[in-house]
Amino acid sequence: MIAYPAPAKLNLFLQITGRRDDGYHNLQSAFVILDWGDTVYLEKTNDATITRVGESTVPHDDDLTVRAARALQEATGTTHGARIQIDKKTPMGAGMGGGSSDAASTLVGLNQLWETQLSIEQLAELGAKLGADVPVFVHGNHAWAEGVGEILTPIELPQRWYLCVQPQVHANTGKIFSDEFLTRDSKAVKISDFQEGRVHGNAFESVLRRREPAVDQLFTLLTERVAGTPRLTGTGSVVFVEYSDRDSALTALSALPSPSPLIASVWVAGSAIKSPLHAAVDVNYNQFLQGCRQEA
Repeated sequence: MIAYPAPAKLNLFLQITGRRDDGYHNLQSAFVILDWGDTVYLEKTNDATITRVGESTVPHDDDLTVRAARALQEATGTTHGARIQIDKKTPMGAGMGGGSSDAASTLVGLNQLWETQLSIEQLAELGAKLGADVPVFVHGNHAWAEGVGEILTPIELPQRWYLCVQPQVHANTGKIFSDEFLTRDSKAVKISDFQEGRVHGNAFESVLRRREPAVDQLFTLLTERVAGTPRLTGTGSVVFVEYSDRDSALTALSALPSPSPLIASVWVAGSAIKSPLHAAVDVNYNQFLQGCRQEA
């Protein structure tokens, strides 16, 4: 099997600017791609069967990686199939895009293994039908997102390190989006507003802290124990603190008890200089070319 990283993300900023007629929300967000996350293992088969092997918490046909592989089959008409296995590190219900990233890595990886030759833009279009966060992982750039998350503009971000803390809480995205206290009419801002530090925050933070006392307690604990401002990613439940250097993040890590009745896990991750997924694709392609030259 060939390994394809499925990096996690953090939302450095997230607000809702309106609700659409179809029930979805228009949002604005800034995504940072991390150098940490799951790994998707893919093996090409010579029949059309898609098989998810190993442990999974969802039924086979509902698995996003299975759906991604079938979507690529349907779009390209390939007769190949695949075996898919995932080394899962990104917590479920974390707000870090774990499932979406797994799907993106499946699309990008199988596009390479099956030699279906779709462009990144075409893969992102397929990904958008699977989930709003899938395209950002397909593109692999730190990005400013609008619409339901599918309108992406690459942005440059300085390298940073993040203390990531998973509370003993699983955030229910559907219930949080439907919460009556969620602010859905924030004024739209520009990318420059974010880059110049004029906008910050996460629309879901106050909602989750009110719904889940443990998350509110975690914010208090982080404020008391570590330097920096705790922030929520996505709809939660992971809370993170940003640092300009790795040593500072590790110092903060050492100040927290884990596991504890409040904290399920805690770790440090850095922002990716290049998407780990795209780096793996480049390495695999170079190895393929090298093998071709040796056979010649």
